[in-house]
Amino acid sequence: MASDSAAPAAALHFSDLALPESVQKALADVGYESPSPIQAATIPPLLEGRDVLGQAQTGTGKTAAFALPVLSRLEPKAGRPQALVLAPTRELAIQVAEAFQRYASHIPGFHVLPIYGGQGYGPQLGGLRRGVHVVVGTPGRIVDHIKKGSLDLSELRFLVLDEADEMLRMGFAEDVDTVLSACPESRQVALFSATMPAPIKRIAQTHLKNPVEVAIAAKTTTAKNIRQRYWWVSGLHKLDALTRILEVESFDAMIIFARTKQATEELAQKLQARGLAAAAINGDIAQPQRERVIGQLKDGQLDILVATDVAARGLDVERISHVLNYDIPYDTESYVHRIGRTGRAGRSGEAILFVTPREKGMLRAIERATRQSIEEMHLPTVDDVNDRRIQRFKDAITDTLTGGELELFRNLVEQVEQEQNVPAVDIAAALAKLAQGGKPLLLDPPPPREKRVREDRAPRERAERGERGERAPRPVRPHSTEPGKVTYRLEVGHGHGVKPGNIIGAVANEAGLDSQFIGRLSIRGDYSLLDLPEGMPANLVAHLKKVRVAGQPLRLSEWDGKDDGGGFVPPTRGPGGPRRHGKKPGGFGGPSRKGPPRGSKSGFKGGKNRSS
Repeated sequence: MASDSAAPAAALHFSDLALPESVQKALADVGYESPSPIQAATIPPLLEGRDVLGQAQTGTGKTAAFALPVLSRLEPKAGRPQALVLAPTRELAIQVAEAFQRYASHIPGFHVLPIYGGQGYGPQLGGLRRGVHVVVGTPGRIVDHIKKGSLDLSELRFLVLDEADEMLRMGFAEDVDTVLSACPESRQVALFSATMPAPIKRIAQTHLKNPVEVAIAAKTTTAKNIRQRYWWVSGLHKLDALTRILEVESFDAMIIFARTKQATEELAQKLQARGLAAAAINGDIAQPQRERVIGQLKDGQLDILVATDVAARGLDVERISHVLNYDIPYDTESYVHRIGRTGRAGRSGEAILFVTPREKGMLRAIERATRQSIEEMHLPTVDDVNDRRIQRFKDAITDTLTGGELELFRNLVEQVEQEQNVPAVDIAAALAKLAQGGKPLLLDPPPPREKRVREDRAPRERAERGERGERAPRPVRPHSTEPGKVTYRLEVGHGHGVKPGNIIGAVANEAGLDSQFIGRLSIRGDYSLLDLPEGMPANLVAHLKKVRVAGQPLRLSEWDGKDDGGGFVPPTRGPGGPRRHGKKPGGFGGPSRKGPPRGSKSGFKGGKNRSS
């Protein structure tokens, strides 16, 4: 296999390349001036008809590197496909097809057809019958069309394997071989891959003819224009922390990564309940809905996409300024691909990673793999959030004043001022309150930590210790149900290492309950008793049964009134009596409290629009 040197010139411009005028016009339309290193190295040999073996990381401009030469050498008439691009995922196939369409905006009659699984065969068959210049597809669906005889590759001149290593990793090796074998011997091949494992080299040796080899070395596997930060998951629950970040961080659009399909849907619902324009995307979402959601993200109708790794693969939306790893990925490669959704094409980006103490090793592994340190971020305080809310409120007033058309409302205010002898500033305040609705403008400041009762500490500690000074097990205090509440038994207790804040934080988040409406908590040896509002929906109770705390499913059930202590109850570590289920340093719960006032309503809000 021959290897040619293809080092890009220092001050190269697209106008210096032998691209036709129609392609040059399209590049000018989108504002491209200078090619990236992979483009500068691969476009000339591809224009000459050479096979190319290119190695470069994601987000370096590989699509234009092969799309521009293909468009430059197409025959004008659309018929049987002249070019075929294989991509590992539906999202990448759509993205590549859109890029072809964009670069061909000045080529009359150009047709590109994306072909992928999850979409009906009807539109694909119709597009092939009408005639196309370029087909972009996933290996499985392309092979289906080849076997059905609906995809005729007899006139194919160009074959591109995009992200070849990813296709092999996803199990498409046999399909790739099938497609390569179905192509004419005279076709030109461009193979692009982020890595060059042995199977990729075997494909190159077997199917590429005297290729030009291009390797764009990266000093790091993540872009330098992406600012990376992490937050230690402690104190607040992750959802509360995320909400604060979303309120204070200035972002255009954001992708939030979660590990499971269920987690994406649940998190998207919780963000929607907080008034945020969010949607989930995962492998269970029907393809038309996936395309609609991505379109809404591009158009600004959505600001937040909650996604799994596979669902976001190949996604390139210019608005994405932030990537937030709600769940840390299982491997460093996934992290690189995740944060590669931002900071594209030289733009700056932000990446935030939530890390629990037990995931510290994974954080260090990511830093080693990317050869970059990730800075620790400090969570926005309540004051930070309130300052931002006040500023947004003032900005809204300023924008409305600037917009004009206030004469009618000015007259009405003057009438109220005269009729009721009320100062205009008070009327403005009343109108502002009316506009705010029932939602508080500001977060409540965190209450001061409650002082513990210490007067009888020494006598009580002496009474709890045995003759040898060892602390004796304290008696189990009976659990009494609070008015307006129902007591539930949770199958997790002291024996599992659970702390009060763990239980309260999990239940408050998963049930969508304000912590003040969660009642008395009694932790026993191997179970706990917790008072929750009457009228809990059955589907929410069913969901709470599966929630895990301290590694144990809660298996929530209505208490039968039996309370045997559940085994040994460790003595209280704090002075004077049992610790309430409030917040302590490093805990997850809210502030210490005694439950809602007597006679108050249950406070149950239907799980914040939870549907499962």
